[in-house]
Amino acid sequence: MQTMDATPAIEVRPRKFDIDDVPKHWHGGRKSVTTFLDNLSTFFPAGERFFIAAVRAHDKHVSDEALRAEVRAFCGQEGFHSREHTRYNELLAKQGYPVAELEREVQELLARVTKRAPARARLAITCALEHMTALMAHMLLADARALDGANAQMAALWKWHAAEENEHKAVAYDVYRAANGPYGLRVATMIGATAIFWWRVFRHQARMMRVDGIAYSPREWWALFRYLFVEPGTLRGVFPLYLRYFRPGFHPNEIESAHLVAKWVSEEARAAA
Repeated sequence: MQTMDATPAIEVRPRKFDIDDVPKHWHGGRKSVTTFLDNLSTFFPAGERFFIAAVRAHDKHVSDEALRAEVRAFCGQEGFHSREHTRYNELLAKQGYPVAELEREVQELLARVTKRAPARARLAITCALEHMTALMAHMLLADARALDGANAQMAALWKWHAAEENEHKAVAYDVYRAANGPYGLRVATMIGATAIFWWRVFRHQARMMRVDGIAYSPREWWALFRYLFVEPGTLRGVFPLYLRYFRPGFHPNEIESAHLVAKWVSEEARAAA
């Protein structure tokens, strides 16, 4: 049985990346692959504000001081992620992508969820999406090929985001447990969140690829499929880890990622020196 991952300290790092002059297809010139990562960025500003609100809505259930400190750090990290992805998305808009429209659709969806879903369900949604985000981030950190050939500033931004997602991957889940969130709601919400999220990702991908004139290119869709599921296969390893979420005794820290965060911190320190 895999041992429980040592929970890393959650550090708020207010990074600001120099992305103003990043080329349009910054991932080694690979259009559909670059667009996939750009596509994910369109979800983050509104999504991270939703996550912060969902966790904060359960403050009264968090009596443990260590968890309260983690919640503050979680909110800090997500706040800076939202800021940097807002800047990222402004760059995409300048490059001609329909970012304002895509972001508005995400905002409207989350506004409907906020209006209609009870607070406990919103927290369960947050747990589900944080799990998926952390797994993708885990794979990005685990395999250097995921950003091989990428622009240095964009690679640094994505690694920073990935490392911090893994640092705080258990916070929303631990708040959900502190609030006595039920198992049934947790897994049902994951099923719904998975379907809606990936359907939206596919729609955004097609619309952004249309801007580049490659939406009907089998070659570009194959290049993206190959990147995600063959080599380096960024999403191939996600599925078995994703399924662990459905076990009654699951906890995010059983998926070991502290060593990946520590490696990134060490690399950052060497680069700074």
